Amino acid sequence: MDEFEKKYILDEQNKAIAVQIDINVFKKIEDILEDHGLFKLIQEGDEREYLGLNEAKEFYKGLDKAN
Repeated sequence: MDEFEKKYILDEQNKAIAVQIDINVFKKIEDILEDHGLFKLIQEGDEREYLGLNEAKEFYKGLDKAN
């Protein structure tokens, strides 16, 4: 990622407690994190068991239809 401007927010003891960044930079970071999270979910999904047709029908019948 390219360098970007950041401003440190300091407390009374001159200790950095937060960082202020441009909203567009924040949105890029947020998109990257969401994409990474989705990628991880997809990878984990490969390890799940899948239901057969009859099992899926039985599972569906047992779901709470009110929600």
